[in-house]
Formats: sequence, structure tokens, C-alpha cells
Amino acid sequence: MAMALPRVFRTTPFRLTLLFLMVFAAAASIFLGYIYVVTAGAVTSRADQAITQEIQSLTGVYRQGGIKALNRSMVERAAGDRPFLYLLRDKTGQKITGTLEASPVRGFTGAPSSVNFKVTDTDPDGAEVRHSARGQQVQLVGGETLFVGADVSGAETFVLGILRAIWGAGALVILLGLAGGILISRNVNETMAGLNRVVIAVRGGDIAARAKLRGVNDEFDELASGLNDMLDRLERSMGGLRHVGDAIAHDLRSPLSRLRARLELALIEAEAGKGNAEAALVQALEDAEGVLATFNAVLAIARLQSAVEAPDQVRFDPGELAAGVAELYEPLCEDKAIEFKLEATPALAVRGNREFIAQALANILDNAVKYTPEGGAVRVRVRRRASGEVEFSVTDTGPGVPEPDRMRVVQRFVRLENSRSEPGAGLGLSLVAAVAEAHGGRLELDEGPGALNGSGPGLRVALVLPRLA
Repeated sequence: MAMALPRVFRTTPFRLTLLFLMVFAAAASIFLGYIYVVTAGAVTSRADQAITQEIQSLTGVYRQGGIKALNRSMVERAAGDRPFLYLLRDKTGQKITGTLEASPVRGFTGAPSSVNFKVTDTDPDGAEVRHSARGQQVQLVGGETLFVGADVSGAETFVLGILRAIWGAGALVILLGLAGGILISRNVNETMAGLNRVVIAVRGGDIAARAKLRGVNDEFDELASGLNDMLDRLERSMGGLRHVGDAIAHDLRSPLSRLRARLELALIEAEAGKGNAEAALVQALEDAEGVLATFNAVLAIARLQSAVEAPDQVRFDPGELAAGVAELYEPLCEDKAIEFKLEATPALAVRGNREFIAQALANILDNAVKYTPEGGAVRVRVRRRASGEVEFSVTDTGPGVPEPDRMRVVQRFVRLENSRSEPGAGLGLSLVAAVAEAHGGRLELDEGPGALNGSGPGLRVALVLPRLA
């Protein structure tokens, strides 16, 4: 059975590190090969230039004074400090003078010929060593052959030393890269292990589990923050679902019980030949309509909250929409002796679902008219804010909502004590908040204009929609 590698060696960051190191090693090998070829070529070129210049100098001596002058010059140069190797042979190939015993050139045809060869020398300890050398052989006009060589072992040693240093540096970089890859892999593995623990915990039912932020604002922190935000939303949704179930059971129990009692009473009276069965049926239908309206509101809220954004969005004039909704509620205000006023900035434009926004505005107006006492006032306003956002606001002079309760009243089935005597299920502002969120906007609740005729302080509810791009 094959032994499994440690987990750190099987992580994606470590594999990416290995891939990078392999690419680096391949690139470094090509780079080193290029350096060697270029450097070796430069060494050879410089040696050939020096050898050529020496041959030209010696052939000049030969043209001036003949073979004797050339022989004398080569002896002097060999005895001096010139770094060259010499060999002068006659027409028959016999050595005349020089520091070499034989020419390294084989099969010489008379044309100038360059060759690489080895020379034997002794080190300070007396041991024989062989050095690299390069030379060139030419034929003189009298038939003699002249060979001049140069020891290039020092330059080659220098080049090889540079290459060894670069190879050593490359090996060190690879080792450091491997060590860094292991450290990075461990760090990433620990971070991902934390995220996996959260996922496993949530999958096991612990919805309160959250990922730990490292505080470095990198992509892992962004992922952890996004995961936590998703879990917060999920927890709120699940809590909302539990609350909805309890609230529906609580708030619908009374109307369903009344509906059942009225039907039973109507049945008893009908059997006894008493009562008005038609009136009982009308009241039962009204109660059933109230129950259906509650379910429809819950369904609309759920539809909006489950969607990424509101469906069927179009561009429209918010002032025109507000005028249409206000026209429906103005008669109700007249019946209650409530002063009603609409202020709409012309030529505005928003993008959204007309039906949902109209329903949201109608819910706000319905609450304002319902809770504003006789002699009060309701004002509807449509305007553009300095930020470019478009605001639908409804301000009334009713009892208002205390500041600590303003966050609660937008939750489903939440009704304050002063609203228990009014009909409703506590879903109006919940739907408005859902509409605002589905359009990328928000719902704002503030204090109204203050006390008016002994009533107040009133409430200002604003549905704020984002500016058009």
C-alpha cells in the first residue's frame, strides 16, 4: 500500500509553488546555457583576436628580416612575459624553434586553421596539470609553418566559477521557494480548515457558527466575511420563518375562531329559523378576505425576499405613480376631516416594479390615514435628494412610533400596543421594507412634524430608491 503524502504536500498552493519552481528551474537552465554560450564565445573571440594580432606581428618580422629574424623574435618573445605558445617549422616539418614540440593541427593544408588543444604543465607541487588552450597555424611565403597558441584555462575557470555561483544561487532559491511554499500552504490550509469547520458545523445544524477574520483584508478575509454575511442572512431568514409560523398561528387564530363561531351561530340560528343567514355569510366572507389578504401579503414578502432583485422593472415617473395612489386615499382623508396634500417634483425618473412600489406607497398611506386622528394632516412628497436618490415620503400627525420601536415595526406581524385596536396583521411596513430591499433602496422612519391640535408627534416614513445609473 502506497504511503500517503502529508496534507501540506497535497494542497493546491504547494502544487502551484512546485509548478512555479519547475518553470523557474527551466527558465534558469535556459538562461545559464545562454550565459555559458555567450561567455565562452566571448572568451574564444578574444583569444582568437590576440592570436591573430601576434601572428600578424610575427609575419611582419618575417617579411622584414626573413626566417632568421623571425626565429630571433620568437626566442625573445618566448623568453619574455608574453602569454603565447610558439612553434616554427621548416618546409619539411622539422622544428626550428618554439615552446611546443609538435603542432596540435592535424592535416594542415596551408590555409589558416584554428584549433582547441590541451597543454601539459606542472603545478608548484610538481604534479602535471593540463590546461585548455587555443591556437592558429599559418603557412609563411617561404613554405615554413608558424603556430601561435594561447592558454585560455584561466578564462574558462572564471566562466565556470560564475556558472557554479549562479547554479548555487538557483539551488538556494529553489530550496527557499520550497520552504516558502510549505509555509504558505500551511497558512492557507489552516485558513481553509477554519472555513471548512464552519461549513461542517452549519451543515450539522449549528447555524450560529461563524468564520474567524484574520484582519489582513485579503481574499480569505473577503471570503470569510461573505460567508458570515450569508450565514447572518440565513439565520435571520430561518428566524423569520419560525417567527412567521408562530405569528401566523397567533394572529390568524382570532379571525379564524371568529369565522368559525359566526358560521356555527349562523347554522344554529338557521336550524332554529332565526337570525339573518345572509348577514352572517357576508361577515364570514369579510373575515375570509382578511385571512386571504394576510396570506397574500406574506407570499408577496417571501417572493421579494427570495428574489435577487424585483422582477419586471421598468422606467417610470414616480410623481405620476404617487398621484395615482394619492387619488385613492384622498376621499378617505376627506371622510376623516384630514388635511391631505401631495407635493411631487416633476420630470423625475426611477426604475423598478410599478406594482410593488405602488403597493408599498399604498401601505404607507393606509397606515398614515388609519392612525391620523380627525383634524390631522397627511402629506405625500416625491423629490430627488442631493445624493440623486428618489424619495417617496408620507408624513402624518398621528401618534408616531417611539424611536426604540422603529426597527421592530418593519418586521412581519409586529404590532405596537397602540395599534392593537385597529384592523390589520402587522404586514404593511414589512412589505414596504421588502420592496425597498428588492430595489436596492431602503426604508427610513423618523419623527413627524410634532404635536398638532393635541395629537402627535406624528411619523415620517420614506421609501428611498437608488439613483438611475
